[in-house]
Amino acid sequence: RAEQQALLQQLKSDYRQILINYFITTDKTLKEKIDKFIHAVFYGNIPVPQIIEIHMELIDEFSQQLKLEGRSDEGLLDYRLTLIDILAHLCELYRCSIPK
Repeated sequence: RAEQQALLQQLKSDYRQILINYFITTDKTLKEKIDKFIHAVFYGNIPVPQIIEIHMELIDEFSQQLKLEGRSDEGLLDYRLTLIDILAHLCELYRCSIPK
């Protein structure tokens, strides 16, 4: 149980970095970060709803911070693309892992 919690905390931290850098075109390591995250999810046997929960928690945190700063959180809607991208990569990994 403790290992699972530690893994989830690490995944949340990794996903936070992916979100922060997702729309930055100068981040050359983003694809590697996404691949590392996807493999950790896959081999950690983390269910998709857990990934969605992590995404929603982080977006809520970002929204609260923006509101504290007096800024609009409207731009956070664009980060749904990040979640879609992550889930698409995960689906592809699952698809490739099924023997033919």
